[in-house]
Parts: sequence; structure tokens; C-alpha cells
Amino acid sequence: MTRFTIASFNVKNLIGPEREYYRFQSYTPEEYAWKADWMADQLLTLNADILGFQEIFEEAPLRQVIAEADRRGAEANAASIPDPSKRYHRKAIFQKLAYGSYAGAALAFAPNVNDTGEPGKRRPGLAVLSRFGFQGEAEVIQELAQPLDIPMACLGEDDDAGFYTLRRLSRPILKVRVPVGNLVITVFNCHLKSKLGEFITPQGASYAPESVLTAYDAAGRALGSLRAALRRMGEAWVLRRAVLDELEQGHPVMVLGDFNDGENAVSSEIISGEAPFKNYAWMLRHDARHSGDRYSEEEDRQIHEAIDRVRLRPAEKMFLKKSLRDVVYTTAFGGVHESIDQIYMSRHFDPAWHGALGEMQYYSVFNDHLTDGSHPEAPYNKLASDHGQILAHMELRS
Repeated sequence: MTRFTIASFNVKNLIGPEREYYRFQSYTPEEYAWKADWMADQLLTLNADILGFQEIFEEAPLRQVIAEADRRGAEANAASIPDPSKRYHRKAIFQKLAYGSYAGAALAFAPNVNDTGEPGKRRPGLAVLSRFGFQGEAEVIQELAQPLDIPMACLGEDDDAGFYTLRRLSRPILKVRVPVGNLVITVFNCHLKSKLGEFITPQGASYAPESVLTAYDAAGRALGSLRAALRRMGEAWVLRRAVLDELEQGHPVMVLGDFNDGENAVSSEIISGEAPFKNYAWMLRHDARHSGDRYSEEEDRQIHEAIDRVRLRPAEKMFLKKSLRDVVYTTAFGGVHESIDQIYMSRHFDPAWHGALGEMQYYSVFNDHLTDGSHPEAPYNKLASDHGQILAHMELRS
């Protein structure tokens, strides 16, 4: 059996020192050193075979952090790998102590096409690190060759109500194919639009009126949240379409990243696909001619298979069902703890499916560094990351 681990890590704004990424925001050399040190420790702890990163502004600092993690890992291995000078009991747990180097690993970086490089107006990208390398070239999805026009219908009228058009994603989606054992797994890494309101700055103005909190515009700010939600939903659909392309070819799929929404949010359900009803045989047919015109039992089975075949499973929920735990969170803000970082997988990894090729053995969440901002150490924890890291322990059946 082949075992591997896959993780998601929103690093919170990785960029070199004294480089202004957002307005008036940059790291001093000391702050950057602290952040890089913390990240290297997290990589050492995660020790993931496949790792998706979010909020990477530049590739070079990430490579430096990976190299430092490898250096620390080599030191740990030197102390842990059994040899005649070490007591025998260390051998029994060696496999769990060893750190796997990234020296021969492949790294794919997707810069953000919205990033002009102008100080104070930078935009982060994504990266995927794989000890198994990649099959073929990485694919970046951000600028849409064909704009996504979402038609809107007027309720109770025949006329259309226009379109919501999406031409470019706020951040890239990075797609890679990873050979693991006898499988090639398609991995998507994403960072969808945040819940922060999207406000429009009038021509000639320095800022959007809704950003002036001393002249608080509740309706305008709500409209900004609506824009952000529409964009996030559209980006979720773009990702879903790419996932379906892979599933329709029979490829195992794993989707990870910062969804900026919980598992039960509509945007997350767009990505995963709808969950089937327990029984469609009680439901009126779409072309019903009378009250008893229901789907047959054979059609019920057909509908279930059609839905289940392309539905993704959240690793978090699979773990909670398996472990009976009820507290998992990856962010804490304003006293609200929630999971917005996810790892989804196709039914190829669901042991309940008769054709499963593998399954998740365990799910780890590294969130001890998170606070809601009120803890005395919060500034340092925010400097590290405002997200927890998630890690799925997988096992293939062949």
C-alpha cells in the first residue's frame, strides 16, 4: 500500500523584507526573519508530501523557507535515524520520526495576473510543492478565454434581467497532476475571493465612499459584500467546471485551499457538487402529468449515481464522522471560529464507494497559533499566519 499526506497552508502574505505589499504594509528584516523561521518550523511539522500554499507574492522567499525546513529536517533525522550509536527502541518509531527532504521535489508557482508589482498594490499568488513531482506542466486558471456570463431571469416575466460577467478571477487556480503510486491525482489549489466588501472608487476619486467609516454607509457596504459574494460564487463555478472536466475523464481529484467560506456555504457546495436526496422515488417527476407521477426506483438509482459520480467529499467531514470529534477550525476572527480551509476529494478516496482506490486514514489541524486578536501574543501570531494548516493522511489500496 502507498501512503502519502496532502496539506493546505495559507501563509498570510509571504514576501521579502521591506517590500510594501499592501498600502503601508511591509515586513522589517526582523519581522520577516520571525515569519520565515515560523514557517520553516510549520513545514517541518507538517512534513507533507503534497502541499498547497496560498498568499505567496514571490517564489524566492518560499524556496528559501523550504530550504531552511530541509536543513532543520536533516538535523532532526541525524538525531532520529537509528544507527549503532542510538538505542534500539528508536527504530520502532523511526518511520514517524523521519522528515522527508524536499531536495528533489517539484514546486509550481502561479503568480497573480492582477499583480502589477507596484508597491502597496501587490496581489498574491499560489504554489504547490510535491515530493512526487508533476506529470506534465502545471496549469494556471485566472484569465478566462471566454468570459463567464451568468444570465439572470426576471421572476414572473419572459424578459431576461441581464448578466453577471466574470472575465478574470481575483486569484489564480493552480492545477497540477501528481503521480502517486500507480495513480495520477489531479490536484487543484485555490484561494477564492474573500468576504471583504468590494467597493468601487469613482473616477477621479482617491477612495471609495463606502470605505469612509466616519460617514458610515450601511447599504453601500452591504452592496460591497454582495459584489464579493457574487465574485466568490463565480470563481467557485469556474473551479467546479475544471473539476468536472477531470472527473468526466475518470481522473481522481483533490481540491484544496482557502475557500473563504465554510463547508455548508453555497460557494463551497458549488465546488463539491450537490448532495443527493435520500430517495427520489417520492419526488414528482420534472414532467409530471398528475400528483402520483413520481420517479421510479430505477430512476432513483440513476439519479443517485449521476450525482455521486461527480460529488467531492470534504476531508474534514469524513474525519469528524470517523473520529466523533466536533471541533475543527482554521480561522478565528472577532470571536468567530470557523473552517474556511478545506481539502475535498473525489469518491475515488471514499471507502463507502465500491470502486474506491484509497481512503483517508487521519486528518490533522494545526491551529494552536490562532487567536481572535485579544490574546497578548496575537500580534506575533498574526505575523505568522491567521489560518491553521490542514493535513490529510491518505492510503492507496495498490
